[in-house]
Amino acid sequence: MKVKIITDSAADLTKELYERYDIDVIPIRVFDEEGNEYFDGVTLEPEKLLNDMKEGKVFKTSLPSYESIRTTFEKYAKLNIPVVHLSLTSELSGTHQSMVLVKNELLEEYPEWDIDIIDTKCGALGQGLVVIEVAKMAQENATKHAIIDYAIMASRHMEHIVTVEDLQYFVRGGRVSKFQGFIGGLLNIKPILHLKDGILTPIEKARGTKKAMERLVSIMEERGSDLQNQLIGITHGNNIEGANLLKDMINQRYGCEEFVITTIGATVGAHAGPGTLAVFFLNKDFA
Repeated sequence: MKVKIITDSAADLTKELYERYDIDVIPIRVFDEEGNEYFDGVTLEPEKLLNDMKEGKVFKTSLPSYESIRTTFEKYAKLNIPVVHLSLTSELSGTHQSMVLVKNELLEEYPEWDIDIIDTKCGALGQGLVVIEVAKMAQENATKHAIIDYAIMASRHMEHIVTVEDLQYFVRGGRVSKFQGFIGGLLNIKPILHLKDGILTPIEKARGTKKAMERLVSIMEERGSDLQNQLIGITHGNNIEGANLLKDMINQRYGCEEFVITTIGATVGAHAGPGTLAVFFLNKDFA
């Protein structure tokens, strides 16, 4: 029986991609300063969130609702359709654990149901690229075992290289001190971060956006291999011009032709803010 692929909205894929690859998505919740609740990609689009942040609004993310998880999972439990769910890294969110809790609850009612939940240790489009590839496998009727093996291997070797335009968004979210943000703004410092063991960690700094983008591209060579034959992911914080420029730089240097470019969603965008640029690819250790 064909395996159903499910993920959460942290994967930062577009509605068109979810539909093309027959992927179900469970929205992460977002709250503004007044306590209003939104559902990522459903009642709050990433472009709206980023525009509001530029105007000074602060957002916080939360777990998907119990109802969203249960409704999505139970649809397949009732039909006894096997499921592989790929969740946002457990190091940044309790989303994965929420999925596990609902899964265990449903298995008491549907003990024959076959479901696996994978903690990808990824986020944003790094998670999304893994989801796309396993969804392609599911459409080609790959076995559940093969899908899980690929998902675990790819997610462990997915690079997430990120630069942000303005440290003030990290200051508002409590990620850096006000002093660090002030000095960074004065000096036009652009931090470069990566996801290590599921945690977003700074690795170096660049002076200005151009230098930061050049460094993103050069890090790809240091960490990746066979880049021209990979699907490369790029996300941006309402910065499509920067994303397209980054795509051209990568294409010219490595000959990459297959890209997915999306707007960064609420999970990372609520902290990183407008202007963010990130690139995602498999590293040299992927086999």
